[in-house]
Amino acid sequence: MYRINQQTNSIQKIEETTFKEIGASERNHLQEWIAKNPEVLCGEDESLLIIQKEFDGFNDTRERLDLLALDSNGNLVIIENKLDDSGKDVTWQGLKYVSYCASLTTEQILSIYDQFLGAGESAEENVREFLELDDEAELLLNDGDQRLVLIAHKFRKEVTSTVMWLLDKGIQIQCFKAVPFKYGNEALLQLEQIIPLPETQEYVISLQNKEKEEKAVTKKKRKDGYILREFWQQVQDELNNRGFHLYDSVSAGEYFSLSKQVGWGKFAMCLGRKGYRVELYFNRDEDKKWFESMYTFKDELERAYPYSLTWQRLEDKKSSRIKHEVLYKDFLKSFREKHGRDLGEWSSREDFEARQDWFCGNIIEFYNHVSPFWEKAQKHIK
Repeated sequence: MYRINQQTNSIQKIEETTFKEIGASERNHLQEWIAKNPEVLCGEDESLLIIQKEFDGFNDTRERLDLLALDSNGNLVIIENKLDDSGKDVTWQGLKYVSYCASLTTEQILSIYDQFLGAGESAEENVREFLELDDEAELLLNDGDQRLVLIAHKFRKEVTSTVMWLLDKGIQIQCFKAVPFKYGNEALLQLEQIIPLPETQEYVISLQNKEKEEKAVTKKKRKDGYILREFWQQVQDELNNRGFHLYDSVSAGEYFSLSKQVGWGKFAMCLGRKGYRVELYFNRDEDKKWFESMYTFKDELERAYPYSLTWQRLEDKKSSRIKHEVLYKDFLKSFREKHGRDLGEWSSREDFEARQDWFCGNIIEFYNHVSPFWEKAQKHIK
């Protein structure tokens, strides 16, 4: 740090010192400075409300954290101060406090703040004012991730290494370097965020949020995949009960369809984007020879098949198909008329039976009518 001398147009170095040399202690000074000025830990669009000092209200332990605060989203911020050296165990100590605080309810937090305020002030009123909530709005605190703030003059390498690893794992943690200076009889303090760097913090947070979203999507896919496998396994079981064994050798997978290769085509059952369908799908039909061969039997097949068929040549693709489909809206309407209620969400296993009954009945009907023509079409090509 340098002092600017405008008269001489020069700078004068201000010597760095230690907290011990200026007679400052951790609890009586550094902690108090931050408690009275929490904005030193905030960015431009942030704010902190200190709600307790030396908090020791944890079950089965006498440990106490230095400062407890709320951020502008109503989530807890745990602040741990050290003087000249962070110590090698500060991250472990801080994470313990974060875990202790993770289960605190809104009522408990307000009680903690009430104890800090003493008589004459209302914790709930202060918090509502801080969060800019009116009396009608629901007050919900500690509903998101907790944040850990570490403050020290010097951080050991094992501490910074651990913090960087925790950041990479999505843990909200910041390190502030507190440096005392002495200029004549005056003591100065520089408090600087070093991890993550302020100019990269927003980017780091955005990456963490993206990773969380991707993990959530992956988790949903795993859940949906498990349900899909269960759905198709039950369809196979019901088809066996009805004496239809086309899919006996097929393993139900985590897909939105179940198919069986028959010659150069697949007889498939599909949970499509628009509705449920059964189909004969030609997946290697670049020159449309399989589709064209089947098309020669179109009139005869449609006279025999009791439902509507859609013929899709798919000019811009290497595939083609013949399908029977029911749109979701029509299926839901039919179910409502039959049962007097709405159809449940398939992903929660509600009304599996209704959906499975549609697929079982329609794939049997579709295969029995289409497969004889498919046999003729393949022989015609050969």
